[in-house]
Amino acid sequence: MNSMTISPLATPAIRAVKRNSTLTSSLSSLSFSNHFNFFETSLRSPSRQRRQQRQRPPSPQPTRPKSSIPSNAPPTPESETPHSIYERAKSHALAFDRHHHLLSSPSWRQTQMRQTRLSPTKPHPRLPPKFFPPHRPPNSRYPPSFFPPYAHTSRPGPPAHPPHHVLLHDPPSVARMTSAAKLARRLLDVACHPSLARAGRTTEDVDALVHDRTLASGAYPSPLNYMGFPKSICSSVNEVVCHGIPDGRELREGDVVSFDVSCYVGGVHGDNCGTVIVGDCDFDENGISASALPEWNEDDYYDLSSDCSFLKRDWRNVPYRTEFSSEEERMRFVTARRLVQAALESRDEGVKACRPGGCLSDIGAAIHAVADAYGYDTVRHYRGHGIGTDFHCAPFVKHFRNDDKLELLPGMIFTIEPMIVEGTAECIEWDDQWTVATEDFGRAAQFEHTVLITETGVEILTLP
Repeated sequence: MNSMTISPLATPAIRAVKRNSTLTSSLSSLSFSNHFNFFETSLRSPSRQRRQQRQRPPSPQPTRPKSSIPSNAPPTPESETPHSIYERAKSHALAFDRHHHLLSSPSWRQTQMRQTRLSPTKPHPRLPPKFFPPHRPPNSRYPPSFFPPYAHTSRPGPPAHPPHHVLLHDPPSVARMTSAAKLARRLLDVACHPSLARAGRTTEDVDALVHDRTLASGAYPSPLNYMGFPKSICSSVNEVVCHGIPDGRELREGDVVSFDVSCYVGGVHGDNCGTVIVGDCDFDENGISASALPEWNEDDYYDLSSDCSFLKRDWRNVPYRTEFSSEEERMRFVTARRLVQAALESRDEGVKACRPGGCLSDIGAAIHAVADAYGYDTVRHYRGHGIGTDFHCAPFVKHFRNDDKLELLPGMIFTIEPMIVEGTAECIEWDDQWTVATEDFGRAAQFEHTVLITETGVEILTLP
């Protein structure tokens, strides 16, 4: 779930670290800006937000002297410069376009955006929230420690540390974070399974099942009642970018759906997100079990010298659909695959850019390079975030080119969650003050990992 606010984080397993005075000042300015982005946009109507986005000049980046750049950071290998990342992603995009004959259809993007505009995602009726009563007596199943601070009140509470403090996790805290992250991934796999995320089901069906599975696993669904959010997951369909509220809308074949799944267990949060295409599988979704899906091989997925796995199956290793009723239907699915592939690759390149002694801005540069290579854009307004006892805290991770100079240190844990869109990155917010959608009806896709900076590199905590 994207950064919204900063809540208290006080635990002996996590220690706050203040950088040198120059960097502290710069990071403080950055963090406060991110801290209030959510509140600023949530008070706007969509029409007012559109006017302000057109009229408001871009905010200047905080000035940071060169001394704030870590001098002991190892140079980025020549093979991993933004240019080389762009060239690698460009080769994947070109392979995809040739395979699916998109080079002969230059107007496919405008056609798909027009189709989305003719049948936009709209809010539907939804069931009442499953909030826990504020004065519920504690019991053995739900002791007080089971709940995050906002579970009964909707307010995370005042921050225990200033936003310019970056948190380093010690081994006991890393162990708890790993456990929470892996549970979040198992719950995400439930939400994204072809037997659940299929035509005829509603996003509220997915939310209800994930809610029950979360509680059965001894965890609390992190989004529930966070700043008043009424559901246990976020579900974003087609042009919805993020923070979509599950409701009674039935999923349709060809829908692009992102599920953002988070949980609170052991006093810390786990957070991740994945995007699926409804109905894009080469088998009957009914009754298929998770064990029926083959194991995913990341090393072969983008290997252009082998079988080009990304042309045949998705990130769940589900084989793509091969038969369509019309050319229009085929193009709807194929262009959705391309967008999802770009979002997945941008997240993975962002993760690869992480290393001890590296710079926070390397992540945004890598992600933006992939978006450029595919001809897409990356959303600026919503960002990754630190995570621990707090759902959202520093550092805040921009998924676009930026000048944020923060040295990555062992013990840092944060999310990388780019939102890639077909058209422009301009967004509007619905009247529910949560749902964020593209202004031009371009579809969106998002993937998210929680990562740990280690002494030797980066560890993905949200792996199966």
